[in-house]
Amino acid sequence: MIELVVTDLDGTFWDRADDVPPAHVAAWHELERRGVHVIVATGRRVTTTRDPLARVGIVPHAIVLNGALAIDFGTGSTFHRTKYDVETARRVLAAFRSAGLEPCVYVEDPDVDIYVGVSPSTHPAHLASFGARAVQADLDAIVATTPVLSFGIIGHPHGPLAEVVARIGPDSETHLLVEPQYGETTLNVVPVGISKWVGVLAYCAMAGLDPDRVLAAGDGPNDLELLRAARIAVVPTSGSPAALAVADHVMAPPSEGGWAEILDLV
Repeated sequence: MIELVVTDLDGTFWDRADDVPPAHVAAWHELERRGVHVIVATGRRVTTTRDPLARVGIVPHAIVLNGALAIDFGTGSTFHRTKYDVETARRVLAAFRSAGLEPCVYVEDPDVDIYVGVSPSTHPAHLASFGARAVQADLDAIVATTPVLSFGIIGHPHGPLAEVVARIGPDSETHLLVEPQYGETTLNVVPVGISKWVGVLAYCAMAGLDPDRVLAAGDGPNDLELLRAARIAVVPTSGSPAALAVADHVMAPPSEGGWAEILDLV
């Protein structure tokens, strides 16, 4: 018996956050009616996770930033976090700057998603997507005084980002991948041990659930640990080859209402 369904968002629950399939919303509520817990695990930040779901009447517990932070959107309380210590955050910032780059610094703050320097290296459209929740500041001061969750640059030429990866020490993990939305390459740098599955374990401990009774749905490389650890792994046909390789069930893509197939698996 599955007690918990954990779902990725982009490419799994929706194709676009402003076009959530009604069949998926109905399936979510049906799972809850059956007594199955449903939570989100995404690489998105707090606001871009919370707001699209709220528009369709879903106010879940959510694991965001690939496991750095986990929040109950109903109460605003945090039930899991993994952040950098100050010295490690300084070393990561120095690694970016040694390649001539200024990263986005993702933080835990009620009013700010990221801090950036005077000349951010991330794609302008990515930066614009944060609106007022992206704040220009002295990054040296930020990493010394504010809880830092991760660093990132989206939509940048590959070479300089690969240089950063080569300079990152053993106390961080790097995720270097092609960015389909903005083109070019994306780099995320996070503390060692961060993952969506760690956030799931924190939720299970809080809710009194058995982590061996989890169904996970995801489509990308950042979902692999989650998919491998779950009792049932569900991946859309449009998922990455690596995700499809570990799938127990392959569902239709979001554009075809595939997420509703989970109802037949629990």
